[in-house]
Amino acid sequence: MNAYDAVAAVPREPFIPELVFVRDAAGWLVPLRRTDDPERWHELVAADAPVVTQVAPDPALPPGDADPATGKGMISTGSSSAPFVMARLIEAMDVEPGMRVLEIGTGTGYNAAVLAHLVGAENVVSVEIDPVAAASARAALKAVGRPVEVVTADGESGHPPGAPYDRIVATASAHTVPYTWVRQTRPGGLIIVPLAPTVHPEWPLVVLEVREDGTARGRCVAPSPFMPLRAQHVDAQSTREAEEHWKATGEPKVSRYGLTVTSEGQRVWLDSPDNPLV
Repeated sequence: MNAYDAVAAVPREPFIPELVFVRDAAGWLVPLRRTDDPERWHELVAADAPVVTQVAPDPALPPGDADPATGKGMISTGSSSAPFVMARLIEAMDVEPGMRVLEIGTGTGYNAAVLAHLVGAENVVSVEIDPVAAASARAALKAVGRPVEVVTADGESGHPPGAPYDRIVATASAHTVPYTWVRQTRPGGLIIVPLAPTVHPEWPLVVLEVREDGTARGRCVAPSPFMPLRAQHVDAQSTREAEEHWKATGEPKVSRYGLTVTSEGQRVWLDSPDNPLV
């Protein structure tokens, strides 16, 4: 079964909370409750688009300027990713039944359910830093008969008790790939990570293969925007500087970029590992 068929085979609705958030005419994120507008709620769930499930005041604003009731100054802090983006990640994973998979960022639990559909629930471990989101995902996964192990912890540390994994996939973007993920992946296994726009302005998805020497190396394959890992937010200045560097380099396509991760850090390269970018 290919990734797109797998996503289509798993209902999304059980993983979307009763309360979601939509943008009003002014662009603010306002609450939408299923009971208040069930038709609109179902339209959102059925669409091939992200659904915002959590919001918080924009930390860049002065305290008190944000208003949860009107959505003014509120930003998205959690969402159910667009199904086509999920399928892109899963396709890059190249999973087979029985493979051991570690997911970084459970979110609603929907992606974990699709992975369980492909490799078996007993072979999937998912890590979520938000205890409320973790509990909700755990309950939803159990309710649909895919009791994936959901661990409440910081995903940057992975989950050593379940290692080694055949695949590690992050459902949050990172500007720096934690070496702990390399250590917890078997040689020949893959690590799939959406990279922050500090590498390329299109938020590239990188597929890293773990090597016998304890390093990981791979290329970017496609744009794949995701919200950042909790401790890996990127400020606007860093994004602008990265875009300026990309333009100065001749605006190379995403597929020309690659990444090497070692115990000493990571190197971004263009076309070949022998051509690192600085």
